[in-house]
Amino acid sequence: MGEGGARVGPRFRRRVEGPSGLVALATLTVALNACGQAHAATPAPRPVAASTVPVRGCQRPSTSGTSTLTLRVGGRDRVARLHVPHGYPAQRALPLVVNLHGSGSTAVLQETASQLSRTADAHGFLVVYPQGIRRTGAGFSWNIPGTPAWQSGGPDEAAYVRELVATVSGRYCVDPARVYGAGFSGGGREVSQLACESNRIFAAVAVVGGLRAPSPCVAGPVPVLGIHGNADAQNPYNGHGQPYWSYSVPEAARRWAVHDGCPTSAVVTAVPGATVTAYRRCQGAAAVELYTLPGKGHWWPADRSGGFATDEVIWDFFADHPLPRHRVAGSAP
Repeated sequence: MGEGGARVGPRFRRRVEGPSGLVALATLTVALNACGQAHAATPAPRPVAASTVPVRGCQRPSTSGTSTLTLRVGGRDRVARLHVPHGYPAQRALPLVVNLHGSGSTAVLQETASQLSRTADAHGFLVVYPQGIRRTGAGFSWNIPGTPAWQSGGPDEAAYVRELVATVSGRYCVDPARVYGAGFSGGGREVSQLACESNRIFAAVAVVGGLRAPSPCVAGPVPVLGIHGNADAQNPYNGHGQPYWSYSVPEAARRWAVHDGCPTSAVVTAVPGATVTAYRRCQGAAAVELYTLPGKGHWWPADRSGGFATDEVIWDFFADHPLPRHRVAGSAP
């Protein structure tokens, strides 16, 4: 338990096992496009725990599974993958998680590596996997301010993500108070940047292997979850990495805690497979939590190795931090 009796450790609601690591892109593309085959081995999902908020005018998908979205933003064609969970309800709104891939990766690889679609089926939320447009090797990267590859005239990633959220919300029943952002590595750096936008996109964010604290940060208090292996050689846990990675991951969490108006002292707790550094009682119902994974490197640990359930921890954090209703666009004051 954290300060004030707050829960610090994860609630393990359901065990969802899946393969770890990345396999060849061509194999993944074929496998994931065969939606029926991809989910044939998935455990039978429980009923979707949808919002109690009724939504009118939403289109209802005829089937669940993953499909491709194409939209034009800033004169560029952008693509993403959208996963609709099993048991999609007829009259209630669902949360939406925007899950960004790392540098040199793709939306397909991020869906496979993170296994978040399985968690969506288990708990009942939509997941959209955006894809960068700047070619990096066999994949794509994000145009992130503060990195050496930043281009002022390059893709406007914030505009893309906003339009993507608006597109999904227009086609499906999305609860505007429960739109969340997640990302790995470079996608985590992009999510960190998006969390600082003045016109808030996400109710809360979760970053695996890429937590930063952008400055200036013009957003109000934002619930932030970080997950990072202390043996990460790409984005070193203790900092002193590439030019965009000068300070440590704990320092990034501390800076977010300062931004969120949290108490200066953190509560440190051991949980299966990780150590949690938690800042509680922050302004605006925010919180900052950092899960340090001993001996883990630079990957999204979706295989529960060491007893740590990455996706369950992320979803628990999101479920605990909806956007306050008075801050939802169009809601009554």
